[in-house]
Amino acid sequence: MIGVAIPAHNEEACLGACLQAVLRAATHPQLAGEPVIVCVVLDACDDGTGAIVREWQTAFALAGCRLDALEISARQVGSARAAGALHLIAAEARWLAFTDADTRVSPQWLAVQVTLGADVVCGSVAVDDWSPHADKAQLLREHFARTYHDREDHRHIHGANLGVCALAYQAAGGFAAVACHEDVLLVRALELSGARFAWSALPRVFTSARLDARARGGFGDTLLAVTCEMEVPLTT
Repeated sequence: MIGVAIPAHNEEACLGACLQAVLRAATHPQLAGEPVIVCVVLDACDDGTGAIVREWQTAFALAGCRLDALEISARQVGSARAAGALHLIAAEARWLAFTDADTRVSPQWLAVQVTLGADVVCGSVAVDDWSPHADKAQLLREHFARTYHDREDHRHIHGANLGVCALAYQAAGGFAAVACHEDVLLVRALELSGARFAWSALPRVFTSARLDARARGGFGDTLLAVTCEMEVPLTT
């Protein structure tokens, strides 16, 4: 069985598109019908995020997949990812895939992860809509194209595009209960444990460039920091 964990804090605006994409990936022919369980971790949600999960449960069931909602009150992405992972391991998932509620995975996302022959798959991310950054959008797009290595053997680490063998995950101690960089800490622990890595751009995802990032210090805040630097006038 393959498991997918998605942390979510007030994600009613994005989660539907995320789940639609995950469902396509979960039913990809290359998985040869292997069961897929998806766990959305509802972390201190007070909007309609839970209702979105319930709306999609029938579609997942009809496709032969399972969609679970797990409620916690940590308001912390590390704890949310860890809770999702434990839920999937308890369901006997052999492979754990992680993404975010504001991210759309490609149809081949899971199929690529499980066929790369690694214990850990660190994927890259792409952004297809920079419009939230208004007049800075084009500059930010150009900056990202210059500085981000969306290619094989990159060294980027994203919780929005990460896969790990359940046994390797447990051996490394799992996600830490931290507010950000839980993905980096896990990867470092996996490296120390001797896990086999694939740093690949093949498992594709598109993530959000939104301004109201949920995890402080994460990808969204990194983009905001870049835009702030663009606003600083050059001195001579």
